[in-house]
Amino acid sequence: MARFIGRQAELEKLISLSQKKTASFILIRGRRRIGKSRLVKEFSKNYDQFYHFEGLAPEKGVTAEHQLIAFSKQLSQQFKAPKAIYSDWSDALLALGERVTQGKTLILFDEISWMGMNCPTFLPQLKIFWDNQLKNNDQLMFIVCGSASAWIDKNILNSSGFVGRISHTLTLEELPLEDCKKFWPAPISAYEKLKVLAVTGGIPKYLEEINPKLPAEENIKQLCFSKGAFLVKEFEQIFNDLFLRDSALYQKIIEAMMDGPKDRSALCQKLDIDPGGRISEYLDELELSGFIKRDYTWSFQTGADSKLSQYRLSDNYLRFYLKYIDKNLTKIERNSFQFKSIALLPEWKTIMGLQIENLVLNNRQLIHQILKIHPDEITTENPYYQRKTTRQPGCQVDYMIQTTYGTLYLCEIKFSFNTIGMDVIPEIEKKIKALAIPKGFSCRPVLIHINGVTEDLIATDYFFEIIDFSSFL
Repeated sequence: MARFIGRQAELEKLISLSQKKTASFILIRGRRRIGKSRLVKEFSKNYDQFYHFEGLAPEKGVTAEHQLIAFSKQLSQQFKAPKAIYSDWSDALLALGERVTQGKTLILFDEISWMGMNCPTFLPQLKIFWDNQLKNNDQLMFIVCGSASAWIDKNILNSSGFVGRISHTLTLEELPLEDCKKFWPAPISAYEKLKVLAVTGGIPKYLEEINPKLPAEENIKQLCFSKGAFLVKEFEQIFNDLFLRDSALYQKIIEAMMDGPKDRSALCQKLDIDPGGRISEYLDELELSGFIKRDYTWSFQTGADSKLSQYRLSDNYLRFYLKYIDKNLTKIERNSFQFKSIALLPEWKTIMGLQIENLVLNNRQLIHQILKIHPDEITTENPYYQRKTTRQPGCQVDYMIQTTYGTLYLCEIKFSFNTIGMDVIPEIEKKIKALAIPKGFSCRPVLIHINGVTEDLIATDYFFEIIDFSSFL
């Protein structure tokens, strides 16, 4: 098993919960490959008994009966008991409950949405299982995991049947840069790591697949552009298994955001769909699944979120797959795709810029530290945009921080193959001029870059801070 990296805060939370004087019912959710099961296995080292049950992936032909049979087999294997096939979930769960009445015990139900698919009695029986059996063992922790976060929200978190029963909900996000860099030995350059992270994001399973002895370009070639490679097949698995219905529209929504954030109206226009239809439901599901983010703009005067928001494709792998792997699948399958360099991929400079923006926004606390902004001083922060009207021009800011002291930190995130020069200043000036900044507010421009800036730009002393993002790696 690969070395366990990161998740120290999550581990500490689980350890704290295990020290309660009562049983705990924990829910862990997050995108597939984000490390939910791996976290629980690492945590299981604190337990005398650990039992792991996993649902079958919802492939064509898999029924509720198949799920129950799979659970029954896992039950007999883990307890070294005679094989038994149970007629319904109440009998199967009762058989498990009778075996865990005492002792320090950890139980994991992995991919809970798969286990309960197509079975209307599964969740009611799970509630009874907890109430009548599991919670009677004060040393027991029951964890359910799931990638289908929308299903979990609807059927567990927002279900009256589970009100007051969930001790804690953990949502796993991508690993921070501090942990990502641990997948490489120390001498590897920051830019080489960033090239890989532009493809994988901070997804631990993807980072485990890289060979740190190989250059970034070779890793990308082997993982993304070779027949049968891990990241060539990955999209189908994470996408089709996640949504328990046709995934075609989800993919179209993702593709509509591929070249940059869009508001709901622009998305509907690009997709040519009715804005009054089910688009909001689909967007909510994609957001809960960790693939997109909804970035709200806000009022400078009050600091409150406005109704204006944009949807951003926040998952680096999905963008890279749809932009470069999917379009070349037939060539990849024939071993005829000639990958020479990531920099030679069409529109790579633009795409790399969007991927770097995601990495910055996923690690925004690093920006706060450099700017010496304490969390208590932040009124709000996000990508910011101002819609064009007859009274004001449109404006888009990569990242903006507003503090309680009436200061706006306007952060421009720039990716360039060359050093950034003086021409960035007029761009920032245009944005500041366009913003409807209230009287008494200060606006401090901040430049976040990757490949360096020119000496004459530094000499202007225009920017409040120039941050080399690669220094974090």
